[in-house]
Amino acid sequence: MIYIIRHGQTEQNYRRLLTGRRDYRLNETGIRQAQEAGEWFRSRGIHFDLVYSSPLGRAVHTAKLAAPETELRIDERLIEMEFGPYEGMDLTHPAPEVMTFFRDFEHNPAPAGMETLNQVTERLGGFLEWLKPEAAEKSILLSTHAIAMKGALSYLTPPGRPSYWPKTIENCAVYTSELVDGAYTEPVQIR
Repeated sequence: MIYIIRHGQTEQNYRRLLTGRRDYRLNETGIRQAQEAGEWFRSRGIHFDLVYSSPLGRAVHTAKLAAPETELRIDERLIEMEFGPYEGMDLTHPAPEVMTFFRDFEHNPAPAGMETLNQVTERLGGFLEWLKPEAAEKSILLSTHAIAMKGALSYLTPPGRPSYWPKTIENCAVYTSELVDGAYTEPVQIR
C-alpha cells in the first residue's frame, strides 16, 4: 500500500508564489499541518514501513513530522516540477503564457523552460514502477509536491477517468493506492 502526501505549507505557498525546486522551509502552519497528518495516520492505525521523500526540505520535514519513527529515504524522482524562469512568480499576477497553461494543463503546452506534464508523469510513473516490489509487501509513505503528486496520481489513474491536472491538491492532502496482482489501484483521497 502506498500513501502520497503533499508537503505542508511554506511562506511562499501562503504568499501565492510559484514554488518549484528552490528549497523552502515549512512555515508554522505547515509544521502544524504535517504534525496533524501524523496524528491522523496514527489515530487510524496507519503505520509505515518506509518513507520516501523529495530531496527538498519542505517535503523531508513533512515526512519526518508525519512518520517520525520510520526510515526515511530521499529520491530525486519525487522532486517538484521544474518551473524554470517562472520559479518564484507571483500567482496573483502570472505571466500570460503561464495563466494559459494553468487554465487547461492538458491541452496547453508548458511554457518554454518548464518541465512538461508528460515528463513529470513519466518521472513519477517510473518511480512507482520501480517501487512495486516494496509496495507489494510494505506500507509506504511518499512525501512530495503538488504538481509532482498530480503526475503520480495521473499515472495511477486508468484511462478515461477524470484527470488530476485541474484539481487543487491542498497542503498535506493524502491519497492512497494499493498494489493488487501487480497493478496499482485507482488512487483515492483519504485526507
